[in-house]
Amino acid sequence: MLGTTVVAPHRLRWSRQVRRVTHSVVVVAGALCVALIVAVALFAGSIAPQDPDEQNFDLVEAPPGAKALFGTDRFGRDVLSRVIHGSRISLYVALTSISVAMAVGGVLGLTAGYLGGTWDNLINRVLDVFFSIPGLLLSVGIAAMRGPGVNSAVIAIAIVYVPLFARVMRGPVLAEREKEYVEAIRALGATRWVVALKHVLPNVVSPFVVQGTVALSQAILIEASLSYLGLSAQPPTPSWGNMLNEGRTYLETAPWISVFPGIAIMITVLAFNLLGDGLRDVLDPSAQ
Repeated sequence: MLGTTVVAPHRLRWSRQVRRVTHSVVVVAGALCVALIVAVALFAGSIAPQDPDEQNFDLVEAPPGAKALFGTDRFGRDVLSRVIHGSRISLYVALTSISVAMAVGGVLGLTAGYLGGTWDNLINRVLDVFFSIPGLLLSVGIAAMRGPGVNSAVIAIAIVYVPLFARVMRGPVLAEREKEYVEAIRALGATRWVVALKHVLPNVVSPFVVQGTVALSQAILIEASLSYLGLSAQPPTPSWGNMLNEGRTYLETAPWISVFPGIAIMITVLAFNLLGDGLRDVLDPSAQ
């Protein structure tokens, strides 16, 4: 009898998902918006009309106009340039922290779901401790203990989201490991981790990626909150959160100082939410 080859279904599933993603108007629109925001951050030095830290005391708190499209702040700094450069901090913190959280949480969730038993119980009890603390409060506490700074914000947000990604990974792994093709691959002599990484993981990564996209928008909000509280980027480095904080005392006389970074936060969060919601609809297993 000829040897039997067992092929996991992830290749066929991925090809279907790619077609669905590229044909989804919502996903494409969200991806284009996110790409535009990332491009603005990457080429901020070329796009911004002025140096974000350049002070012009002849244009202190100047309203939006020909000389300054978004107006100026109390030091005469161009608000548009600061909003553009502020995108770098927000995206850097969000992308770095969520990437770290996905890597660590993914390993924990895969280990707990695939090995089960003692490992599953131990990891879940530790995760329960973190879930018992509100995310924003936990991030503020961690950043405050480490001291203000961008790296403190990255670490704080990453720690907050590790438990979430671990749970998102664990559930599908628990269901996938019981399927017949997994048993067949095991019977052919594949090692435990080869099965987990090569066959199980590709079949459970879709909801994980969707959650990562949605978490990016939430991470941007948390970073803005930390910056507003003085726990992330420090002045004069522009970030959307500290610009909101600087403008809060000028809401009646110069509201544009806070309004434009607030709009930037809103647009960025909406773009990532649009992309995440579109991916969720396309990659939802019940829709396949």
